Amino acid sequence: MEQRSIKSSILVWGWTLSLLLLLSYLLCVAFGLLAPERFHMHEAWAPLLPWFEWLTLSGFLAGAAGSFLYGWYIAVPLHRFFQNRYA
Repeated sequence: MEQRSIKSSILVWGWTLSLLLLLSYLLCVAFGLLAPERFHMHEAWAPLLPWFEWLTLSGFLAGAAGSFLYGWYIAVPLHRFFQNRYA
């Protein structure tokens, strides 16, 4: 496989996982704003996302950035695993 296609493949993995995690985060925040307090998801996100605080702008932005970056953190090892296994 040529170098360019490997780079584009990693980009696809990274963007896909990052946007999936970011969308999941945004849906959980929206759900937390609409649902009763006993159903809130922010307690699940808080230990995973540094600087995340519920219902603050800085906490929201930190959570969104953290979710997006976790996608890249997961994408590179996954790509390498599947590339080595199936290539």
